[in-house]
Amino acid sequence: MSTSEGAIAVAHPNIALVKYWGKRDEHLVLPCADSLSLTLDVFPTTTEVRLHPHATRDYVTVDGVLARGETPRRITAFLDLVRDRAGRTERALVATRNTVPTGAGLASSASGFAALALAASHAYDLPLEPAVLSRLARRGSGSAARSIFGGFVVWHAGAPDAPDPDLASYAEPVTDARVDLAMVVVLVETGPKPVSSREAMRRTVATSPRFHDWLAATRGDLQAMRAALAGGDLAAVGAIAESNALGMHKTMENAVPPVRYLTDASRLVLDSVRRMRHAGTQAWATMDAGPNVKVLCAGDDAEHVAYELRELSDRPTVVGRSGPGATLRTGARR
Repeated sequence: MSTSEGAIAVAHPNIALVKYWGKRDEHLVLPCADSLSLTLDVFPTTTEVRLHPHATRDYVTVDGVLARGETPRRITAFLDLVRDRAGRTERALVATRNTVPTGAGLASSASGFAALALAASHAYDLPLEPAVLSRLARRGSGSAARSIFGGFVVWHAGAPDAPDPDLASYAEPVTDARVDLAMVVVLVETGPKPVSSREAMRRTVATSPRFHDWLAATRGDLQAMRAALAGGDLAAVGAIAESNALGMHKTMENAVPPVRYLTDASRLVLDSVRRMRHAGTQAWATMDAGPNVKVLCAGDDAEHVAYELRELSDRPTVVGRSGPGATLRTGARR
């Protein structure tokens, strides 16, 4: 599309190797600690933002269906941020198409708001430098800050005492990584999870006695992960990621009431990964806020690991590798 009225953007989900879990500021979406992720080359979200000067409200469609409830509310609130920065008032039609199940713990909000941030900023004549675009995407969904970039990405929480905390929290690429990492995504469940990430995060921060210990551990994990990536140490990368993810889930399970995303099927996959590793295959598991399992391995081993997981768990699998950052579709106005 190439008009003066809109833009189309594509973004991919990212999966955190060192997790973001817990906000210190809900309004600005500022995390409690830094995180580090890999943007994948699968499950893209494509979003079109087309301005409608005579409309009295925004309209949102998801996969061709008019959205209602929380989704259009979040998108309108995000567009209000863009309109305020651009000095514009036009309402918009937002059309989003996902290739990943929404709300299933597969980072659909990360790809969704990264694509929305890029498309909306161009539709409203507000082209932004990548770091600034990352800050903007963060306001829609924290992990979207990372999907602005491809490959390995670190999201800086920013110092709580920074003169402007909003400016201090953004993502940027990790440029010294020397690991060829693939992720085999095991689709345990594709329906919406029982507790949203936002609610689970709030509950964990407010009530889990393990949260502060996990937060301290994850800060150490971030430093260790950066060293492992720079040193090309795949085994360390996998071990840190698996420990960090399982620690996050234990922390959630100690919330009041508990947040339990792991299912029997999730545990079956986790057990399969451990057996594969004990048998000599380098493979480690990570999980976000949902039941689906992502298995880390060397790029050259990805197809073999996917085959083994299909045989062991009888679940659909998708091989993901390092993917691109958010981009405007060819022909869209830049």
